[in-house]
Amino acid sequence: MCWRVLKFELRKLDCYGIGNNSMSASSTDKGLLTPDNCEVIFIDHQPRMFFGVANIDRRDLLDNVLVLAKAAKIFGVPVILTAIESRGLNGNITPQLLDLFPDQTPIERSSMNAWDSQEFVAAIKKAGRKNLIIAALWSEVCLAMPALQALTDGYAVYAVVDASGGASAVAHDAAIRRIEQAGGVSMTALQVLLEFQRDWARKEHYDEVMAVLKAHCAAYGQGIESAATTIHRAPASCQHSKRINKLKTL
Repeated sequence: MCWRVLKFELRKLDCYGIGNNSMSASSTDKGLLTPDNCEVIFIDHQPRMFFGVANIDRRDLLDNVLVLAKAAKIFGVPVILTAIESRGLNGNITPQLLDLFPDQTPIERSSMNAWDSQEFVAAIKKAGRKNLIIAALWSEVCLAMPALQALTDGYAVYAVVDASGGASAVAHDAAIRRIEQAGGVSMTALQVLLEFQRDWARKEHYDEVMAVLKAHCAAYGQGIESAATTIHRAPASCQHSKRINKLKTL
C-alpha cells in the first residue's frame, strides 16, 4: 500500500515538472502553460454526443468549449479537431466550433480511442508540442482513453473538465480521477484563457479576451460589463444594449 501511495505522489511530482520524465519543467514555463508550449485538442463535440451529457448543463458546456476554442484562436495555439462517425448518427462537429476554424478539416475516426488513429497521433506530433490540452465528449471514454495513452507516450495531459462531459456525474468524475491518478492535470476553460493572457498589462489580445469573458463567462462576464459601462462609461457590448441606450437619449 505504501509503495502505491509513493508511486502516485511521484507521478504528481513528474506532472508538475519535478520528476525526471518527459513532462519536465522545460516543457512549461515553471509549471504554467503558454501559447508557445501547448496544443489544444477537441474530441467528438458533436450533436449526438452533447445529447448524452448529463453531468453539466449543455448550454454551459458549449460556452466552455467556445471559451477554450477562442482562447486557442486568439493566442495562435495549434488546434486539432476530431470526430467519431460523423457521417452516421453522431453528426458533424457543432457549427459554433467549426466556424472558428474554417480552414481545418476534422480528423474522422471509427475508434472511440483517438490515440488509435494514426492520422490523429501524426497531427499531434506535427504540432511539436509536449503539453496537450484536451476536451472531449464523453469524459469516461473519448477523453480518458487518449489521455491515458498520451501520458504513457511521454506527453503532459491537461484535461479541461468543464469543456468535457460524461453520461453521468459519476462517470465524468471517475474519468477525471483516473486521468489525474495517471499523472494528468485538471483545468477549466477559463483557466486556460487567463493563463494564456497571464498579465493584464499585455494589451495585444486584451480586447479579444474581454469579449470572450463577456460573451461566455456568465457572472464574471456580467461583472466586467457592469464595471465597464457604469464605472468607466464604456459603450455597451451588445447591440440590444446599444439600442436601449439610444432610446434613453431620445
